[in-house]
Amino acid sequence: MKVIWAPWRIDYILSKKKGACLFCEYPKEDNDRENLILYRNKNTYVIMNKYPYNNGHLMVVPYIHTSSFDGLSNKILAELMELTKFSVDCVKEAMRPEGFNIGLNFGRAAGAGIEEHIHIHIVPRWAGDMSFMTILDEVRVIPEHILATYDKLHPIFQHEMK
Repeated sequence: MKVIWAPWRIDYILSKKKGACLFCEYPKEDNDRENLILYRNKNTYVIMNKYPYNNGHLMVVPYIHTSSFDGLSNKILAELMELTKFSVDCVKEAMRPEGFNIGLNFGRAAGAGIEEHIHIHIVPRWAGDMSFMTILDEVRVIPEHILATYDKLHPIFQHEMK
């Protein structure tokens, strides 16, 4: 079995969070690049993970603040899936990954870093993307600066979602 390790994230997961929900606050601001928002839809949006497992680690988020599927209409749930598919297509075009990990974490025990607001993780994967540094020294090598990845993905996300 292959395992994706991210021990450096525990500091974020266990840290005391400041103020309001970032998934609620960031879309209200007019700082998409600074906030790493790649795409906005009617009920959902795409944001890059500031603490990525890999380059191109994205999250698809509903605007509605909920920790589970409760309160999400079938229309919003469908839009979440449509935007997830669109995001995968955009990452494929920009980064040519060999695979993806896609998933949801409900609750802290399941690994949710922001447990109060549901979001879908999209993590592009390449053969050999886990190096010895992660295993031996709790260090993750992310080869591209997050804003360089943003600048690579953003123009592709501006295409019309099909």
